[in-house]
Amino acid sequence: MIVKETILTQWQNFYVIVGSSAGALTGLQFVVIALLAEMRATGGMLEIRAFGTPTVVHFCAALLVSAILSAPWPRLSAAGIALGCCGMAGVVYILTIIRHARRQTGYSPDAEDWFWYAGLPLAAYATLLSAGLALVRQPASCLFAIAAAALLLLYIGIHNAWDSVTYIVVKHRRAPKGESDES
Repeated sequence: MIVKETILTQWQNFYVIVGSSAGALTGLQFVVIALLAEMRATGGMLEIRAFGTPTVVHFCAALLVSAILSAPWPRLSAAGIALGCCGMAGVVYILTIIRHARRQTGYSPDAEDWFWYAGLPLAAYATLLSAGLALVRQPASCLFAIAAAALLLLYIGIHNAWDSVTYIVVKHRRAPKGESDES
């Protein structure tokens, strides 16, 4: 099946907005991590792996979805396979993140953290996987599901970046003088 010009081109503006936002926010997250390192904020590699790195991955996944759906695919099935692979990789990644979050000892995640750091991302990647695989059979509804997953990943990244920064700032501010300088 050759892709009709109008199927994906109708989504171009949406993916330009989502992709450019994801790219800019990825860069901003790098700046935030560098500033936190300058502050000598407490926390180790396990905490960063469990709570910091996924934020960058979600932004990059939204950027990748935007790039995939902006590419001039000769067949819609190829775009669907690429999106399905992204979704599968995301599901596997979230299962790994859950393991990292359980192993780290610097922070005890509450129900809201599990929802934002594991539940919502798992739902977004599972949606991406299933919609990617069904894209050829139901392009209209699947394109909306894929758009929702990409936007959800962007929102998750924004929430989690804000959550991490505010947690570290509050923890750093409350730490007794000299304690936050030890790492």
